[in-house]
Amino acid sequence: MPKPVTPLLAADAIIELTDRPDRPIVLIERANPPYGWAIPGGFVDVGETVEQAAIREMQEEVCLTVELQVLLGIYSDPARDQRGHTVTAVYVATASGTPKAADDAKNVRVFSLDELPAPLAFDHALVLEDYRRYREQGGVKPLRKA
Repeated sequence: MPKPVTPLLAADAIIELTDRPDRPIVLIERANPPYGWAIPGGFVDVGETVEQAAIREMQEEVCLTVELQVLLGIYSDPARDQRGHTVTAVYVATASGTPKAADDAKNVRVFSLDELPAPLAFDHALVLEDYRRYREQGGVKPLRKA
């Protein structure tokens, strides 16, 4: 039987900085296309879990050690990434300290939910809308049925 062709798998994390008032979040400015501001994350390597990938990517991109709190959702719209069909698991994570831009991050900044930058890359405006709902209501994102 031939090996199936499937989407790429990624892991992202919305990092809440617990050592700052109101738990602002960390976003990166992408150094590579597609440009814009984004939730830190990246591709899952063969041999690691999605959770391990999320933790690794946060260390590589923003130099923070995170603790994953909850799976916010799985985002799988085939058009969400202009480079090709990519599915991502988005976690909410906590960390403390000062993020530093590294790896694929051109810049890193801390934002309140009321002052998000533009443009946001990928479908991250939708993801951050789901995260806002999570912060306000305590529940994870609703299922989006095609």
